[in-house]
Amino acid sequence: MKKTKVLGIVTAIVIIVTACNSTGSKTKGSLEQIVGVIKIDGSSTVYPISEAIAEEFRKEQPKVNVTVGESGTGGGFKKFVVGEIDICDASRKIKSSEDSVAKANKIDYLELLIAFDGLSVVVNPASTLDNITVAELKKMWEPAAQSKVKKWSDVNPTWSKEELHLFGPGTASGTFDYFTEEIVGKKGESRGDYTASEDDNVLVQGVAGDKNALGYFGLAYFEENKDKLKLLKVDGVLPSKETVMNGTYMPLSRPLFIYINKNALSKQYVKAFVKYYIDNVKNIIEDVGYIPMHEDEYAKTKQAFESAVK
Repeated sequence: MKKTKVLGIVTAIVIIVTACNSTGSKTKGSLEQIVGVIKIDGSSTVYPISEAIAEEFRKEQPKVNVTVGESGTGGGFKKFVVGEIDICDASRKIKSSEDSVAKANKIDYLELLIAFDGLSVVVNPASTLDNITVAELKKMWEPAAQSKVKKWSDVNPTWSKEELHLFGPGTASGTFDYFTEEIVGKKGESRGDYTASEDDNVLVQGVAGDKNALGYFGLAYFEENKDKLKLLKVDGVLPSKETVMNGTYMPLSRPLFIYINKNALSKQYVKAFVKYYIDNVKNIIEDVGYIPMHEDEYAKTKQAFESAVK
């Protein structure tokens, strides 16, 4: 009888261990462990958001390899519309020309609004300038300014006669597209004789190291480098979370998006990542210096995702 009892106990233990092993594919939070590779690229402005989300997601799903690049919105869309990446970070809506390529390649996509951002116009801390108008920015950046508007005084006769050194995003950047459309009046129209880079940190360093410099990029990058730069008011309004959200900082406030290849959403790990992104983006947004949406906008984003995965 004793041997029978021992065998019964051993058998029970084996059954329990087997049951535990069968659920070993779940995390502490009872999340099923999944395996896969997710490729993200695009806007340098959206990059810190996606990278922060990816970093947190990796902690819960270490077997999902999420790579996040920052080749600019245009660069990201070039890869996205031919199926090279699963998700495109974008600081503007997809262009009709990009949409046409996507359709030609049978790429159906989901557009999700995730946050708002303001563009910052910055100068070196040594500058005495505090405010700049949209008209002055246009005179400074329009194509007609090339090789003609060389000094600060060429923009405004009351300003310094020192040389004007400009820093801005490259042509593949969604920030470039947005700024030129809102300031110059036509998307993609800009003087070409300025220091351009898709890396906002290069622009920060350029303005920070040159007393005669002016540049523009996302407000979040100013917040990260406020000790090195001076933020200008535009038409008397200083960009901030409050002025972007209430619509008073115009015209340099903009929406931020992620675009998801719907074919990729059929993969469990991509669907799980996008759901995680939507569920956590509000908390991440403020941590990385961007401006959260209103609750009704978050609800619309969530509903759009849920409808796409039904």
